[in-house]
Amino acid sequence: MSKTKYSEKAQDKVEKVMHEFKEGKLKSSSGDKVKSRKQAVAIGISEAKEEGLKVPKEKNKKN
Repeated sequence: MSKTKYSEKAQDKVEKVMHEFKEGKLKSSSGDKVKSRKQAVAIGISEAKEEGLKVPKEKNKKN
């Protein structure tokens, strides 16, 4: 039994984006090359949300 909150298709989307990141082909909306792993994951989650895939709600972070 999986404890993941993401759908299989959402996981696939993030995996594809991470593959692009590792190859150095991932670009942000401004056109700059993505250098941060966290930013790459955020882009993957964002793209999954846009496609209507199951993604958990954002947690409130305290800095």
